Amino acid sequence: MSRYDFHAQRLFVEADLAEGGTVACTPAQANYLRNVLRLNAGDAILVFNGRDGEWRAELAEAGRRTTALTVGAQVRPQEGGPDIDYLFAPLKRARLDYMVEKATEMGVARLRPVLTRRTVAERVNVERMRAHAIEAAEQCGILRLPEVRAPEKLERAIAGWEAARPIVFCDEDSAESCPFTALARIPPGPVAVLIGPEGGFDPSERELLSSQPFVTRISLGPRILRADTAAVAALALVNAVLGDWR
Repeated sequence: MSRYDFHAQRLFVEADLAEGGTVACTPAQANYLRNVLRLNAGDAILVFNGRDGEWRAELAEAGRRTTALTVGAQVRPQEGGPDIDYLFAPLKRARLDYMVEKATEMGVARLRPVLTRRTVAERVNVERMRAHAIEAAEQCGILRLPEVRAPEKLERAIAGWEAARPIVFCDEDSAESCPFTALARIPPGPVAVLIGPEGGFDPSERELLSSQPFVTRISLGPRILRADTAAVAALALVNAVLGDWR
């Protein structure tokens, strides 16, 4: 039997959740519940906030300007996940949306955009990234939402890096062809995955990364992957060797 009820609708809320509590819906949530899902008073939906697990809730009677949910019993306790930071050079809108959704599904703990010399995206919309992470969590039964960090320059991120969190640098020029061999040398614990921009890192960035003792270079195979595809491949490898797929 599946651990999740994939037929049930889910809604992310910011409020704390406890049995008997009431959650006031935002106008956007009210519109979604009433006009998209067409729920009526007494209809059930699953709610979660990324902290308190998943709960069954019912749409309460509401006036014209207010919509609320009454929280019932807990369905699932809060779940954790692998302690993976995902560092990536932002992409243009549609492909960045895809990357954020897939990283959320892969269970990363933090999304950390880094600006490189060949980053193509002109600006990074953190709120849009968070919205897509929430949408992925709602659709896939995920209870933990990744933290979305503000973008920072790659050099600054590396300068302030904590060496206790190794960085897995996905490098098409890695001398070691087998990623499992390289990953096996990293001890279990916190880890980060770094994916570069479409044009790759420039020589000075590659030199900076290669000089750090906490950076491990891995290959993602004999073919050049687009950045959004590389994200899925790299996170699958890291989860299999160092994450919670073991």
